[in-house]
Amino acid sequence: MEVFRGDTANEVWCQAYRSVMAKSEGESFQPSRAGDTLEILHAAFEISDPRQRWVNSRTPPVNPAFGVAEAIWMLAGSNDAAVLNYWFPRLPEFAGKGTTYPGAYGYRLRRHFGLDQIRRAYEVLSNNTVSRQVVLQLWDVCTDLSHPDGTPRNSDIPCNVISLLKVRHGRLEWTQVMRSTDLHRGLPYDIIEFTILQEVMAGWLGLEIGGYHHWSDSLHVYSDAAAHFSCEPGFLPERNSDFLAVTADQGEAIIKELYRRTVGLTRSELLEGELQELTSMPEAPAGYQNLLRVLGAESARRRARRDQAEAIMAACTNPQLIQAWSLWWKRIMSLTRGDR
Repeated sequence: MEVFRGDTANEVWCQAYRSVMAKSEGESFQPSRAGDTLEILHAAFEISDPRQRWVNSRTPPVNPAFGVAEAIWMLAGSNDAAVLNYWFPRLPEFAGKGTTYPGAYGYRLRRHFGLDQIRRAYEVLSNNTVSRQVVLQLWDVCTDLSHPDGTPRNSDIPCNVISLLKVRHGRLEWTQVMRSTDLHRGLPYDIIEFTILQEVMAGWLGLEIGGYHHWSDSLHVYSDAAAHFSCEPGFLPERNSDFLAVTADQGEAIIKELYRRTVGLTRSELLEGELQELTSMPEAPAGYQNLLRVLGAESARRRARRDQAEAIMAACTNPQLIQAWSLWWKRIMSLTRGDR
């Protein structure tokens, strides 16, 4: 088993990238239903500061708006495909073309099993901080285990299967277990989602955020994608300066309002003033305002309102989000110019 340790998500992702890509030298490929892969079995990640969650060394850069939207979508417990597809139009190619995503993590956590697991975890750890029984279930054997002939039940089978929460020394430790992890396309976004959930839960509990521990049974890259992704050498990542800690009641209200605005920003007809209003949430803590600004800027960009997109991001105060957006903006602008 290989272990990748570091202070930030960017650091451990780069370690894993170099390790997986080194396997391309003379090692055979592992077949899969989606194509041949280079694979590391039983890989573990340890991130000591989960707030440093953005993998900004990846080339091409991650889509920051999709990362933010997916985290809000998860916190809200949604499985509405149209909302997420707006921020990543190619998503149906990977997860199917239905009106909902059956493997949606937030829906699994908050609704699928008839129990709001996030709320229950908060209640349990509020009353019993030494509990070792807080296990959030994402995998449903009745809907996710393959047909007897080995074919998948649908196109959106959860890769994340369980989350393990423990409180130690006044800190919320989080372990995320995955059956399968695409290093290039999936892992940067998985880390964003679940470390945001970890930070939110720690805030609800009035705790510091502890380490983020991520275990993958199959860490891999697809051979046909390997040449399209890289880790930028010598890159200097910015630090995340935001905090998302609020009480549980405040948090639930903020999540509800953030999701309403996230959905609103996807509307086909949205005047410039309406977009600006959806992006402005001064009653929320700065960390949440900055997440919303990323969504507002991307919504403006998709409507060819370059000046509005730039003005929205000019108000962002988080260096790490500014860097993520800047990298994404440069990438999109180069593609617009036809510069491949």
